[in-house]
Amino acid sequence: MTVPKDIPEKWLPLVLPLKRKKDKEERLKAAKEKRKAGTEEERRVRANDREYNEKFQYANNCIMTSKYNIITFLPVNLFEQFQEVANTYFLFLLILQLIPQISSLSWFTTIVPLVLVLSITAVKDATDDYVSHAFRESWGRTLPEKWMNVRVGDIIKLENNQFVAADLLLLSSKNICTHIPSAHLMILVFLRTGEVICEPPNNKLDRFCGTLYWRENKYSLSNQNMLLRGCVLRNTESCYGLVIFAGPDTKLMQNSGRTKFKRTSIDRLMNTLVLWIFGFLVCMGVILAIGNAVWEKEVGSLFQSYLPWDPSVDNFLFSAFLAFWSYVIILNTVVPISLYVSVEVIRLGHSYFINWDRRMFCQRCNTPAEARTTTLNEELGQVEYIFSDKTGTLTQNIMTFNKCSINGHAYGEEESAQRLDFSFNSLADKDFCFYDQSLLDAIKLGEPLVHEFFRLLSLCHTVMSEEKSEGELVYKAQSPDEGALVTAARNFGFVFRSRTPNTITVQELGRPVTYSLLAILDFNNIRKRMSVVVRSPEGKIRLYCKGADTLLFERLHPCNQDLMNVTSDHLNEYAADGLRTLVLAYRDLSEQQWEDWAAQLHSAERAPDYREDRLAAAYEEIEQDMMLLGATAIEDKLQEGVPETIALLSLANIKIWVLTGDKQETAVNIGYSCKMLTDDMTEVFIINGHTVQSVREELRQKSMPAAHPSSNLLDSISGEYALVISGHSLAHALEADMEREFLDTACVCKAVICCRVTPLQKALVVELVKKHKKAVTLAVGDGANDVSMIKTAHIGVGISGQEGIQAVLASDYSFSQFRFLQRLLLVHGRWSYLRMCRFLCYFFYKNFAFTMVHFWFGFFCGFSAQTVYDQYFITLYNIVYTSLPVLAMGIFDQDVPEQRSLEYPKLYEPGQLNLLFNKREFFICIAQGIYTSVVLFCVPYGVLSQATGSDGIPLADYQTFAVTVATSLVIVVSVQIALDTGYWTAINHFFIWGSLGSYFTILFAMHSNILFSIFPNQFHFVGSAQNTLQQPVVWLTIALATVICIVPVLAFRFLKLDLKPHGALGRLGRAGSRRSGYAFAHQEGFGELITSGKNMRLSSLKGVTKRFQSERI
Repeated sequence: MTVPKDIPEKWLPLVLPLKRKKDKEERLKAAKEKRKAGTEEERRVRANDREYNEKFQYANNCIMTSKYNIITFLPVNLFEQFQEVANTYFLFLLILQLIPQISSLSWFTTIVPLVLVLSITAVKDATDDYVSHAFRESWGRTLPEKWMNVRVGDIIKLENNQFVAADLLLLSSKNICTHIPSAHLMILVFLRTGEVICEPPNNKLDRFCGTLYWRENKYSLSNQNMLLRGCVLRNTESCYGLVIFAGPDTKLMQNSGRTKFKRTSIDRLMNTLVLWIFGFLVCMGVILAIGNAVWEKEVGSLFQSYLPWDPSVDNFLFSAFLAFWSYVIILNTVVPISLYVSVEVIRLGHSYFINWDRRMFCQRCNTPAEARTTTLNEELGQVEYIFSDKTGTLTQNIMTFNKCSINGHAYGEEESAQRLDFSFNSLADKDFCFYDQSLLDAIKLGEPLVHEFFRLLSLCHTVMSEEKSEGELVYKAQSPDEGALVTAARNFGFVFRSRTPNTITVQELGRPVTYSLLAILDFNNIRKRMSVVVRSPEGKIRLYCKGADTLLFERLHPCNQDLMNVTSDHLNEYAADGLRTLVLAYRDLSEQQWEDWAAQLHSAERAPDYREDRLAAAYEEIEQDMMLLGATAIEDKLQEGVPETIALLSLANIKIWVLTGDKQETAVNIGYSCKMLTDDMTEVFIINGHTVQSVREELRQKSMPAAHPSSNLLDSISGEYALVISGHSLAHALEADMEREFLDTACVCKAVICCRVTPLQKALVVELVKKHKKAVTLAVGDGANDVSMIKTAHIGVGISGQEGIQAVLASDYSFSQFRFLQRLLLVHGRWSYLRMCRFLCYFFYKNFAFTMVHFWFGFFCGFSAQTVYDQYFITLYNIVYTSLPVLAMGIFDQDVPEQRSLEYPKLYEPGQLNLLFNKREFFICIAQGIYTSVVLFCVPYGVLSQATGSDGIPLADYQTFAVTVATSLVIVVSVQIALDTGYWTAINHFFIWGSLGSYFTILFAMHSNILFSIFPNQFHFVGSAQNTLQQPVVWLTIALATVICIVPVLAFRFLKLDLKPHGALGRLGRAGSRRSGYAFAHQEGFGELITSGKNMRLSSLKGVTKRFQSERI
């Protein structure tokens, strides 16, 4: 701010406050304008000052999770429904039917089906929206105040296990210290004195930058000070937080993106077919209109004296124009109005079958399978590619300490039948199991290196400890690996008790020892190791390190060569068993070495730029010349049934790709464990290039003969291949000029494993396959890092496991175990696809058989748009007479029992090849329908034109012909669906024969004296049905037409079965093996969190700590 030179000095006390006020108003105005324009550069938040904060027009915390409300439901839902071409078309027909010169049918023949379809769809949409909204609303019911009332700048209180309502700056928490001194005592003071200036809303979950101004002090803010919306408060009774971002500005909503509307391939095909049918309808209308013009000109003009045209018709061309629209109305049933609603009802039934499947219910988790969408069921029967996460999806994400190597001696190899007795240790974990007595004997005998081994495990970690009662320890580990290692040390007598920012307290064989924590050298994916520097009570300074063998072996003192060779052999054995391995080492430091290095570390931490590189260099310098202690082996068990499920899906010609953030060796281990990779494979390609050129060369060299496969070469490639590619190589492989080469190579391989991939890379791999292979993809995962992959795939499956429910919320289907995937695809998916295909084939057949009779009749009625059937039959045909049987088939039909579907996975392949319903099958159905219509018209017409009744009266009248054709039609389509039904239930019997019975009941009722006496203007032909069906020649005609329609179908099916039987079905039996590897599921940042003291109790820094973290949902 500047002050004009010409202002007298005595005026400054008056002018400066006005100037500051004006500058402040200008800043507020500028910020408000930028906020409107969506270019917010920084955010200013004043605690509990809504008047100030509202000037910036920050978003409120209201997020609409429902599509409709009471007022908007009807107009919005109708608008959405009329987006469907079929609904708009029938609305257009309804308008045409209101024109007397055009319509030969009453308006109710169209409006009744249309209203019924719209009503059923509206009820379904309202129910889906209500259920979805109610589920999300349950998140906001944990606070006394509604979430929608929270505003930016509010200070709110949360209690344990509550969802975080908005993105909060953590001010204080009970028993937890923040960077604000005595913050939990100073909340009332802070209410009006605190202000935060921070970055604008963004989608970066791992970064936050801001400054807190309080009591004339300035505090820097980072991501560790934030609690994000959607998280759950854990490990503390309550906390206070300042709302920084609300509603759509929260990082959760910034990352949510727009959910893609998923449509199945059958949906897209149906839309195409409906357009074709509409074009066919127009062609028929044009043909009949031309026929009307010719007939009116050549023949109709001769009858003008007693059969004149309507007053509005003055020539044959205009008559043809009106006839065109009349036939469009009459033949409109060829475009199925009830098709879409019938499909939705069938899909809803299939979804309930998935929800009700007891074999997909996990009793341990009390979690059923859930179909979270009703639009993708048949697509489950067409999956060709499965993209799976590893940890928590294929594995249990529960680690157990299994074996170890200490000073060249392997422990855990010889297991006794009885687990070790740890009763000497009152703090031992009762659930810990180990069976090698020699390790416990070494502890009791006081072997120094064994003690040092477990001392390292009890000190080198970022675990937090909570002592709920005397002797009852609960560890809060950032990763399951660390929890397993610290628990092992605890049981063998080296019990981690508590920590402060500067100390670690361990109980060593019953003796409490407190170490000074001098530094934590944190883990990251580049270092692949972590270290701590501690000072013992005797004053001895030592560095403890654990990490990957390939990295630690390079940093050992040369005198460790022999021990390193022995330990390497042990590591290979452990990794061959699929265990996750770590190497342990230490280094003694002199006081001078520590002081020199501490100064270098302090300088790196305070560096204004390249801080991470300077820290890495400092870490690298101190982690040298270490002494090898040994190695650990941890088991991450596969989920139950994973190998069998993958083997079964592989035999069903489903390719499985594992996309994981773990190391390459770990993923390969799991690949062998779950039988994705086998020793029988011809070759396993490993791509590890760091540059574009090296990746391209490796793809071309290692993938021979699999590289550049062409369509005629794929079948000629002998052997089975697998591809393993790292994340940095994948980044190059996904570039535009190399993606197709990578994809072609990968698709030839039986299994593909992508390691160290980011969530975005997972989505890009899925998108790559979708783009070029035109295959149905399915993604399955259990964590937030799998959400993008789940949303990108055609079908997303969420595993409700240890990592929250983010994946479940983003998924289309969810369950608790990977093994349930085989039932979802091979049973429910295959059945859904089969049922939907059979439904569609029959649906199009019956509609063409019904409608095309009008077309043939047009040539015999002078193209006058006269209908064959009466208008009530036209209205009820698709609603009553034929709707329920086809729905029953679409919901309940089966070709083989579920056991056969699992025993013979090859039955799944027709869905992948799209054999059961495609354009060819559609034309076959249409041809059958047209053939049936020809028979239904010609046979009654030919017989009745010359026939007489038993009383000698000719039967060549319109009503007799109409009743005969209609009855023949209903019987033929009922017999046809009986032939098409492969699995009979009581419901099928009731619907098929009940619909046939309802036809005769309604037919006799409409031709009865009762209805004629009530509605004489509507029901003219009293007794016509009774008189017609009393004639034996009529039943002979019906029987003849039925036989001519059905016999060719039976003959064709018998010949097809005899000449082209189904191929042989195989079963799977394949053994697998495992390879070596290292794994450490850890994250960067926890070392800094511990040494800063931001997660320590205020009351007693020596006491037990509750780690305050939020579990992201």
